[in-house]
Amino acid sequence: MADGHSKLVMDALGLSRVTIVDGKVVEVTKPRLKYCPLFNKFRNIEEIDEAVIRDNIEFRIREFGLGTENRVVRAKDYVTFGVSEILSTAIATGEIEATVIVADGCGTAVVKEPAVVQGLCGRISGIVETTPLQVVLDAVGRENVIDPETTPIDQVKGAQKALDMGLKKFAVTVACPEQAKIIREMCGDKVVLVGVHTSMVSEHGAARFYENCDFLTACASRAIREIAFEREDVVIAGNKIQIIAITDIGKKLVVDKLHSIGREPWDRKTPTVDPQPWL
Repeated sequence: MADGHSKLVMDALGLSRVTIVDGKVVEVTKPRLKYCPLFNKFRNIEEIDEAVIRDNIEFRIREFGLGTENRVVRAKDYVTFGVSEILSTAIATGEIEATVIVADGCGTAVVKEPAVVQGLCGRISGIVETTPLQVVLDAVGRENVIDPETTPIDQVKGAQKALDMGLKKFAVTVACPEQAKIIREMCGDKVVLVGVHTSMVSEHGAARFYENCDFLTACASRAIREIAFEREDVVIAGNKIQIIAITDIGKKLVVDKLHSIGREPWDRKTPTVDPQPWL
């Protein structure tokens, strides 16, 4: 920010829009979700409301410096299985060279270090706006972000930066179905495309994600789940917030990560534990 203050706007648990300024939570909007099975499992949250959201975000600020210069930038796996865990493992094993992420303090960035991918992405939600954090820019490298002065969020420009860096195989996380189409057409099979923050996607958008992504997360999306449950050619991981692998490379990355922690894909028989309500 021009006045030197730090600011982070994020769609957090329950799809509440949270604003943090100088490490303080200044706004929490009413959530769209009342229940998330992952937050119930890991944080014992039975019902999501504004007070619970504020407490959780303040915990993240204390625990790892979310949105502040106290940000912890490197970490091991948090939940054993999620998008950041899959991608950080894929870099470590050489399946991909880097991933184009969005995180507080850097906006869109090309990251090659597995521990930084996990540290920056393992416990964040959908980043809407962020100002620069020097501790984060030091970790990812200013030359690897779209603009270290303004830290914009633009995954299409991030994909182009990865191409300009000469990367032959890289992942890009994308929350917009139309951007997924653009990036796929731009990068072809050089990119492993990952759909994230899909809760509010339309039926048309869900179809577009399936056309272009290698794997994606269901979040609280009814449309994403309905397509997955109807298709026999996809691999579904988890019975709570499912990750759906669509292409050969998507299936390999998802299944390899599952096997590394001694798990198998969802058998389509075990009952699901769903967010409430589906969106």
